[in-house]
Amino acid sequence: MPYDKYPLLNREHLQTIPIESRHSTVHAADFAHPVSPGATMATWLDSLPHLMAGSDLRELVSRLTAIRQAEQPIVWGFGAHVIKVGLAPVIIDLMERGWISAIAANGAFMIHDFEIALAGATSEDVAAGLLHGTYGNTEETGLFLNLAQREGHKEGMGAGEAVGFYLNRTSTRLAHAEASVLYHAYRLHIPVTIHPAIGTDFIHFHPMFSGEVTGALAERDFTLLASIVARMNAGGAFLNVGSAVILPEVFMKAIACCTGQGITFSGITTAVFDFVKHYRPTENVVRRPTGENGRGFYFVGHHELMVPLLAAALVHVPA
Repeated sequence: MPYDKYPLLNREHLQTIPIESRHSTVHAADFAHPVSPGATMATWLDSLPHLMAGSDLRELVSRLTAIRQAEQPIVWGFGAHVIKVGLAPVIIDLMERGWISAIAANGAFMIHDFEIALAGATSEDVAAGLLHGTYGNTEETGLFLNLAQREGHKEGMGAGEAVGFYLNRTSTRLAHAEASVLYHAYRLHIPVTIHPAIGTDFIHFHPMFSGEVTGALAERDFTLLASIVARMNAGGAFLNVGSAVILPEVFMKAIACCTGQGITFSGITTAVFDFVKHYRPTENVVRRPTGENGRGFYFVGHHELMVPLLAAALVHVPA
C-alpha cells in the first residue's frame, strides 16, 4: 500500500551511462592465472591477481628487496605464536640470508624459543593445568631464563642478548639449540630486543624472578630498539607478526623517542601479519608511522601459511 508521505520514485527518470565511460576498479587483465606443475616461486607470485592482497604482497616483496639493497634496516616484530606453529627454521633461514636486520619480541616469544632449545618441546595445555597448580610452574624454564637474565644484567646486556649468549655458551648441553631463533641471532650478531609486560609471563612468578633485573634489561632493549629504528629514517621496514598489543605499542613509542630527538622519518614500509585485524597494529604500525611517503600493509591469515609464503617470495624471486 503506497504512503502519501513517501511517493514512489519513477525509475524511468534514471539516467544511465555506458560501461565504456565508467571507471571500473576490476579488469580481466588483473585476474589470476593458473600455474603448471613444477612452476617456480617467481611464477607463482606472478600468477596472483593484481588486486588487493595479491598486489600488496608483490609490492611488499619489491619494497623489502629495495630496502635490503639500500642496506636499510628490516626489523621483524614477533609474537610467541610464530614459535608455537613451527616457524623458527624459516626465521633462522631469513636471518642467515640477510632478510632480518633485527628482531623485537615479547616475553612469551623468548620463553617458547628457549624451551625449544632446552627440551625440543614447548606450549602447555593451559586448561588442563591452570586450576591444578601445574601450569607455568616449569622449573627449568623459570630457573635458567631468570639466571640468564641476571648474568646478562651484570654484563650490561639486554634480555635478548643475555639469553642468546646463555644459549650459545651452553649449546653443547642443549640437544635442540640449533632450532632456537635466539641462539642463531646471537651467533649471527643480529640484535634481539625483548619487551616484557611484568605479570604476563610465567617466569615472572618463579622464585628466581627479579623485577629489578627484568626492568633494567627491558630498558636497555627498548633503547636498543629505538636506536635501530632511528636508522630507518631513510626508509627501512618494520614487520609485525602476531603481536596485537605490546609490539605495536613499543614500535610506536620507539618512533616517538626518535622524533622527540629531532630524527625525521620518510618512506618507511610496515606490514602486519595476523589472524584478524586489530586496532593497535592497524594504527601504530600500518598507518601512523608511515606518514605521507611510507606504505603500510595488513595481511590476514594463518602465520604458518603466510610467513613461509613471504619468506619463499623473498628468497626465490629475483631482485
